[in-house]
Amino acid sequence: MKPGSKYYPLYQRLAQAEADPLTLTLDDIAALISGKLPETARTQRSWWSNRSKGALQANAWIMAGYHTQAIDLEHQTITFKRFQAAYKIQRVDGGIKWDQAAIRALRKHMHLTQSQFAETLGVRRQTISEWENGVYEPDRSTTKHLGLVAEKEAFAPDRQPLPEDDADEGLA
Repeated sequence: MKPGSKYYPLYQRLAQAEADPLTLTLDDIAALISGKLPETARTQRSWWSNRSKGALQANAWIMAGYHTQAIDLEHQTITFKRFQAAYKIQRVDGGIKWDQAAIRALRKHMHLTQSQFAETLGVRRQTISEWENGVYEPDRSTTKHLGLVAEKEAFAPDRQPLPEDDADEGLA
């Protein structure tokens, strides 16, 4: 979200908010953006959609880490809730398989940008990008380091069963 964008003040308010969930009135939001909300914001639930790809208003709350949870147009309130992305984390030999989904999930869990995460791990930002985009996977020593960081950060995604796990069910 770029400073100067109409909805940047909403992004800032949400990014700095400690409340979760956070309810704002439409008048609160209008005051934040120092302007008038479009009439559709007051009459159409779809204006508040989390799926409005490219919509400036949706980018404000999504980039701040929120989704709209409740849209009450009768009372003119919107409730925003922090979202936790769901990732399919694979496990191998009891440990996390550090593929692109697991690396991205750990970074998001830590609430870090790619640059901040790179600094934490002692690698280049480009390296994080390449891991997250599946260009290549980290080497063995780095996967051990990722495991230690994950442990320190209490990163314990729910175990996702592997195909082998399904095949072993019922055998005892």
